[in-house]
Amino acid sequence: MVQQITKGIKISVETSFEGTFYKNYKMQYAFHYMITIENQSKETVQLVARHWIIRDALSTVETVSGEGVVGFKPILKPGETHAYTSGCMLTAPFGSMQGHYNMINLNNSKKFKVIIPTFHLNADFAIN
Repeated sequence: MVQQITKGIKISVETSFEGTFYKNYKMQYAFHYMITIENQSKETVQLVARHWIIRDALSTVETVSGEGVVGFKPILKPGETHAYTSGCMLTAPFGSMQGHYNMINLNNSKKFKVIIPTFHLNADFAIN
């Protein structure tokens, strides 16, 4: 598990390899990740957007940005958590993801970024 705290918001990430698939005549490696967002601050916050940088071992880089996470813009009061699962496909059996969430402090309307720590995506058979 990878974890990081930014401005009282703790991000925890767990990953797993789901298998291989063919897409457009190319082998694709499917990964699943579960993210838990925990509000350890004294403020109520809302996640409004996400930004990802996804890299694979073949130097392919993909950037993904959008509103919320899996259709939600969770509001977290102090001590609350929000967990979700998602996934990605890579063209190599290992890679990494990193990024940030754009959040807003609902007590004072200030926007801030929460770092999503770099986490690795590794197919079981590709690990020495």
